[in-house]
Amino acid sequence: MAKHAANTRIRVLRDDTPSSAASYVLYWMNAARRAESNFALDRALWWCRELGLPLLVFEGLRVGYEHASDRLHTFVLQGMGDNQAAFDRAGVRYLPWTEREQGQGQGLLARLAARAAVVVTDDFPAFFLPRMLDAAASKLRTRFEAIDSNGLVPMRATDREFTRAHSFRRYLQGCLPEHLAVMPSEEPLAGYDLGRATVPADALEVGGFLTSKELANPAALAASLPIDHEVGIVDMTGGPSAGSERLHTFVEDELDAYGVRRNHPDDDGTSGLSPWLHFGHISAHQLLRAIADRYDWSPARLGPPNGGAREGWWDLPASVEGFMDELVTWRELSLNLCATRPDHARIDSLPAWAHKTIAEHADDPRDEVYSLEQLEHGHTGDALWNAAQNQLRQEGRMHNYLRMLWGKLIYQWSPDARTAWDTMVHLNDRWAIDGRDPNSYSGIGWVLGRFDRAWGPERPVFGKLRYMTSGSTRRKLRVRRYLERHGGQTVLAIA
Repeated sequence: MAKHAANTRIRVLRDDTPSSAASYVLYWMNAARRAESNFALDRALWWCRELGLPLLVFEGLRVGYEHASDRLHTFVLQGMGDNQAAFDRAGVRYLPWTEREQGQGQGLLARLAARAAVVVTDDFPAFFLPRMLDAAASKLRTRFEAIDSNGLVPMRATDREFTRAHSFRRYLQGCLPEHLAVMPSEEPLAGYDLGRATVPADALEVGGFLTSKELANPAALAASLPIDHEVGIVDMTGGPSAGSERLHTFVEDELDAYGVRRNHPDDDGTSGLSPWLHFGHISAHQLLRAIADRYDWSPARLGPPNGGAREGWWDLPASVEGFMDELVTWRELSLNLCATRPDHARIDSLPAWAHKTIAEHADDPRDEVYSLEQLEHGHTGDALWNAAQNQLRQEGRMHNYLRMLWGKLIYQWSPDARTAWDTMVHLNDRWAIDGRDPNSYSGIGWVLGRFDRAWGPERPVFGKLRYMTSGSTRRKLRVRRYLERHGGQTVLAIA
């Protein structure tokens, strides 16, 4: 792919020779939902220039995936409006599409691919996307490539599974400079002159392609679809434009204070970028470029490997280094987990020591056991936990520090670890804009010992798992205004 991406970002799913009778190169956009800083779009355009063919971009949205809702659909549809404008400006044919009923899109990709010399798509390691790509590879009859645009380091640059953040930092310090030498194009569509692709008539017959009028009112469109309408839209706008605006506001105005404010719910000092990162509306490379511009930084300032220490290697202010550890170490560690562990979304993927201590305390009595319904509606006797769950339901997000406490208490209030795991996955994936993400599954796993170590003293229920309580959290953090905002009153358990 020349300089557009290292070979470790390309996963060939069908190694066919591009057809000489094809009409276009097809980019099936499903995870990196943006028209800039996108290795998959770079790769598709590389093929276009090699073959002298126009680009056709297909961005689809099903209604039958688990937890499809007004909240998630509207966020994605808002991004489609941005992408339509970007591709139209460049003279590229773009097909935004959504199912109007489950199963409507059966065979659509194959019809589009039948006229394609190459099909390029996004390689995302979580939720149903890996299964979807495998199914497509078994049916398509043309060259098919999946491209990793997820992080600063290709997630398949190593097949080693890292079990601790410290060892992953050591790995990053050895390989990141090399990978930062290969960045995605900031404006890949600049100078595009290969024309607009003609869409096959049999593909258009499937229906579901979105008009500009529909994309102008995505909430109304989502409300008309057979999806979960209980999970309503939130006060965040999806898409590359809103994501880029939030990115630059954070970097320019808030990042300097990140280290002081991020852990205090009253201050709400987190970046708030995860929804746009999750849906691929912005990229880690765009964020790195913005930080580099703001702090006059370049990879030449990286220090020598320092044994995986958390601070000092980036040669940036302490607050910025703390954020870089979240963006790079923890986010990319989560990508590594999902790429190397197909069972990452199941409790079976936990480390052996965690399974052992959980089993040893499986029969310990719980002081309280709440049902899924009680937890979902924030009906517990813990005001801080209720506030965190209310924020998740109302805003589609949860304060980062409280997310850890939220999970620990779900474990304490569940009859067993498997029920706790399933409850966390359900609540997170249904209500969080950034659910269904590698960060989600690594965070849920952390509650039960992933990326952690055995702790003492050994406690009832938790055993050697790290222990957290609302009382200790209240003593450490400022939460009064947070409780007022999110209605964290205690509620008598409902039957």
